[in-house]
This record gives sequence, structure tokens and C-alpha cells, in this order.
Amino acid sequence: MIPTDALAPVTASFSDDTWWIVLIKAVAIVVFLLVSVLFAIWFERKVVGRMQQRPGPNVHGPFGLLQSLADAMKLLVKEDMTVTAADKIVYVVAPMIAVFCSLLVFAVIPFGPMVNMFGVETPLQLTDFPVAVLYILACASVGVYGIVLGGWSSGSTYPLLGSVRSTAQVISYELAMGLSLVTVFVVAGSMSTSAIVTSQVGLWWIIPLFPAFLIYLVSMVGETNRLPFDLPEAEGELVSGYMTEYSSMKFAWFFLAEYINMLNVSAIATTLFLGGWRAPAPISLINDGMFNHGWWPVLWFVAKIWIFMFFFVWVRGSVLRFRYDQFMKIGWKVLIPVALGWVVFLGVFRGTDLFTDVPMRKILFALAGLLAVVVVVSMFLPERNKDAPPPPTGPKVYDPFAGGYPVPPMPGQVLPPSPRKQRLAEQAKATASVTAGPAGGDEIDSSNESSEVHGG
Repeated sequence: MIPTDALAPVTASFSDDTWWIVLIKAVAIVVFLLVSVLFAIWFERKVVGRMQQRPGPNVHGPFGLLQSLADAMKLLVKEDMTVTAADKIVYVVAPMIAVFCSLLVFAVIPFGPMVNMFGVETPLQLTDFPVAVLYILACASVGVYGIVLGGWSSGSTYPLLGSVRSTAQVISYELAMGLSLVTVFVVAGSMSTSAIVTSQVGLWWIIPLFPAFLIYLVSMVGETNRLPFDLPEAEGELVSGYMTEYSSMKFAWFFLAEYINMLNVSAIATTLFLGGWRAPAPISLINDGMFNHGWWPVLWFVAKIWIFMFFFVWVRGSVLRFRYDQFMKIGWKVLIPVALGWVVFLGVFRGTDLFTDVPMRKILFALAGLLAVVVVVSMFLPERNKDAPPPPTGPKVYDPFAGGYPVPPMPGQVLPPSPRKQRLAEQAKATASVTAGPAGGDEIDSSNESSEVHGG
């Protein structure tokens, strides 16, 4: 599992790049991201439409492909309003921060190997350096300031609540994301993105680091504020969260930043866990890996990104939004402890590989086999008696006015009986007893009426 000297991770060389090559790469990345966002909006509507048994966009252009362009033009020419109570400068700068930080991430993402571009041998990557992944995490962290400042500067309650939620969300899920990426640094021996791709020549890291991949998969959904973790912009509670007071192009910038961040985290997952631009195993073996050279790797890289984009849409169309307490519980009580335990576990076996003759790959595969055996055995164990009565634990009655302000009950709690309801119930009971009269009274009255009728 640890790369040998022959397959040691090598950072891409940019020694032959000229200023115009760098400019071409930068423009190509921006164009790729903008076009991908337009396609992602159409793609999301189409997939969710099919999941809900409706066609989705199908009017503007063939298959509705121009619907995203029409929406962008609508936001461009829409009236731009500024809230009176807003902090004018921060109110305008906040969406710019969100967009610019999201555009910076792809600068260190490798799209492919060395290629010939207008007579210059250059890697399909804008730049790279030994701590490129830390640079990515820094850009993601600074980008959150756009959301926080946008909500704070709006001078309104709902945007402020959305920005506070975003702060808590980023702190919770970036910790788990960072811990999941530490294991990749350990096994790859580098934090350079191109070196990490090189280290996956024989084996993609998703196989031995599958627990870290699952942690990253959950964390990236929380990092991008997407369902079921879109608490900063929950329309059922906060109208539109931090974007409530924004309109026209400033709203479009936040919208653009969200979709670019989806592409960013998908590209990071592709680079660190799915071999980057390398073709899948059966295809990479054809003709001595001819599909891993030239411009073919761009196709594999983009295809892997859109697998993750489909995952985003699939989750949005099938999972409901979590409550805020559930959301924080997943981050602090599940993801972070599991990620930290996995880092310690992998660090122990990394040390075992350094100081013993047993390769870590064999150890990890043996542990994976042991885990599979445990799972299979647990499937055949007798199940617990589900019909057994639960322990007698009733709901807890509490005083909602104990803190001086009425608070709704939490799960497992019930309100005390209402005095007014008890009083009304007693009055109804008394009225019913008076109306019914003494026992047998109805029979006496009816017999008297009967005798009077016959006597008449």
C-alpha cells in the first residue's frame, strides 16, 4: 500500500510554462466551471424531475438545455435592490468573497498528465505545491466568510440566523473532513495533489481507505450546505437563510458559489480517492495504458466528477432535511470520533509497516477480511425478541415556564396537564350527570307519560 521507490509520488513540473500558457489554463478553468454550473442546474432539475415522475425542463432549447441560460439572464437583468438597514460595503463584498474563494480551488486540481499544448510540454494543471490540499481547505474556510458576512450585513433576523448556523456547520464538518484527508496524506506520503494522483498508480485509495472516503462523502454534503444539511438556508424555518435579503446578480453569485463548491468537493474526492484523472482498472490496462496519456484523462476526470454530482442530486431528491440537533450530533458525536479513531488506527499500522517486515497492505487486507467475517457471522446470529415489551419508561413531564419563557417540549418530554382542560372536563362531567338524573329516572318518567296517555 505504501508506494515503492519506483512509484514514489512525483509533483508535476511547471518549469516550461510561460505566462500565456498559464493564462490559457486559468481561462479554461473558469470557462469549465461556469459551463459546468449551467449544466449542473439543468442536470439537477432533470434528475429530480425523473425521480418525481415529471419531465423537468423541456421547453427552452433541445431537452430544455437552455433553461439554465434563461435563468442566468433573468437574474442578470432583474432589478437589484439593497436593503436599507444593510451594511452597504459588506453587503456587496460578501457574495464576491464566496464566489472568488470557490474559483480558487481548481487551481491545484490536476486534470491530466503532461500534454503538448501549442508546442509546450505542460501538465494539465494550473499549479501545484507541497501543501496543495491545505491550500484547498484554506480556500473553503475563507469562502464561508462570504456566507457569514452576507447574513450579518443584511440587517435582518433570518439572514443572521442562517449565517450563525453556517459558522457552526463549517466548524463541525470541516474537522471531520480534514481528519478524513489526513489518512490520505499518511499513505500517499505527500500533500501535493499531483503527487497523490501519482501514488495511486497501482491502487486507488478508496479501497484501503474506504472508511475515510465515507466520512468525506458525508462531510462534503455538509460543507456545501446541500440537503439534508442545508440548515443555513432552510426555507421552512429561515425563508431563505443568509440569502433572504439578496436579489439579482448578488443572489446569483451565492447561487454560483454553491454549485462551484459542489464541483470543488467532487474534484477533491476524485483526486484523493478515485485515482484522479487515471482510467478505471480494466480500461487502464489496454495497450499499455494508452488511455492514461494525452487528452483522454480529462474524460475520466470529468466523468468521475459527475458521478459525485449525481450523488448530490440523488441525496437531495430522496433524503429529508435533518433537525438542527440531529445535524450537530452527526458532526460531533459520529463523524469526528470515527475519523479520529481511523487516523489513530492507520497511524499505528503505518508505524508497523515502517518498523517491521510485514507490509501494511497485507495487514489492512487481513483486517478487511476479518471485518467481512464478523459482518457475515452477525447476519446469522439470532435476533433479539422484538415482541418483548419495552422497559417501563414514561415521558418526562416538565415545566415549560421554569426558565421564565415558554419553551416547547423536546423529544421524550410532555407538557403537564392543562388546568383549563381539566376544569372544562369537570364541568362537562357535571353537566352530563345532571342531565342524566338519578338512576331509573328515565324509566319512571316514561311510564308516567304512558299512563297519562292511556288514561286520557
